[in-house]
Amino acid sequence: MLEVLKVILLGIVEGITEWLPISSTGHMILLDEFVHLNVSEAFMEMFLVVIQLGAILAVVVLFWNQLWPFHRKNPKVQGLASVVSPAKITMWLKIAVSCLPAVVIGLPFDDFLEEHFYNYVVVAIMLIIYGILFILVENYRKGKRAEITKIPQITWKTALLVGVFQVLALIPGTSRSGATILGGLLLGMDRRTASRYTFFLAIPVMAGASLLKLVKFGFHYTGLEVFYLLLGMAVAFLVSLFAIKFLMNYVKKHDFKAFGIYRIVLGIIVLAYFIIAH
Repeated sequence: MLEVLKVILLGIVEGITEWLPISSTGHMILLDEFVHLNVSEAFMEMFLVVIQLGAILAVVVLFWNQLWPFHRKNPKVQGLASVVSPAKITMWLKIAVSCLPAVVIGLPFDDFLEEHFYNYVVVAIMLIIYGILFILVENYRKGKRAEITKIPQITWKTALLVGVFQVLALIPGTSRSGATILGGLLLGMDRRTASRYTFFLAIPVMAGASLLKLVKFGFHYTGLEVFYLLLGMAVAFLVSLFAIKFLMNYVKKHDFKAFGIYRIVLGIIVLAYFIIAH
């Protein structure tokens, strides 16, 4: 029962931190310092990534009408456009462009990054650095009008540059959503558009990362391990539904400074704790 409660806690943390710009990987690494599942190190490494599939499903459910490019045949429209939305196909192609930098850089260095950067020192430093950046960027943008207020306004160049910002999130503690939202803000997006594009971009990125971990681990599981995975994904899905709705409502009236302050405070606490503990 204790192990089940640990899985539920990990799912809750994943569901909250995946979408808020506070680093899900960083929080999961830190939580793992205190909450140890009674599983192998290889399974735990895979588990922390694969439960993100539950979080992805929350995006698909909430934004289905904006994501699915196919529709019933429209007799008033001729050709392929009668069953396919050109705008949504274009959006997905731009998302694919945004994924390219992470694929080119992330895949070759995945093992190296895990070996050298997945520790509390790196996480704490990145939490602080990007917390400061959020405050600086919001101050820089204060009073300026956003040039991009809808996803269709995102150009191919902007999509590629967002992907470059996403590469920064390969360092744990950075936050994938944090890096892409910061990039979106600097590239002229308003907060809602930057957040929404970040959610959509997460679908192929996180699905790809999960598949990579599954292949590396292999497909030999015990019944208990399968249960842990499914439970973790289910909890992450349910919590993500609320986290995504919260963020989309929050950015209507607020900026991201509060998240920046949270990151800085947490980073300092983490550094202080581990310095004293060690």
